[in-house]
Amino acid sequence: MDDYRIPVAALALTLSGFAAYVGYEGYFPVAKPPVAGDVATYGFGTTTGADGKPLKGGEKITPPAAVQLAVRDVEAHSERLKGCLEGVSLTQNEFDAYLSLALNVGTANVCKSSIPAKLKRGDYAAACKTILDFKKAQGRDCSLAANKSFCGGIWIRRQGELKLCLGEQP
Repeated sequence: MDDYRIPVAALALTLSGFAAYVGYEGYFPVAKPPVAGDVATYGFGTTTGADGKPLKGGEKITPPAAVQLAVRDVEAHSERLKGCLEGVSLTQNEFDAYLSLALNVGTANVCKSSIPAKLKRGDYAAACKTILDFKKAQGRDCSLAANKSFCGGIWIRRQGELKLCLGEQP
């Protein structure tokens, strides 16, 4: 892994990180819950419209508007993630991986996890491996083959985020 770490305050999601994020999310023109019991999303995984209000099932979005909202979401989550990782230095890959995770599970969940503490004590590999702890959707373990049809690509995404975090090719 590249050992060149930069203070988290100076990092921003890369274009390849953004491409991976929208690739994981996929484009959906009509708002609906991605898994049963979840909140409605559309575009590239956004949960709120341009007005900031939660989506209602059936709302529609165009690809250009979806990209705008994805950029808005990335910026908001990035700032919140930087807040809980203040004083930490990361490689670009690590930052991209944690931001992808935060965009999927919520920044508050990443910040409440053991990731910030592990990073603050310099245990970068353990912090990366913690990404795999975020393997559940609606209480179902997405690492189990039996839940694949319910979970969709969540486990594949976590494995890709882990590889990215460790500096491997996802």
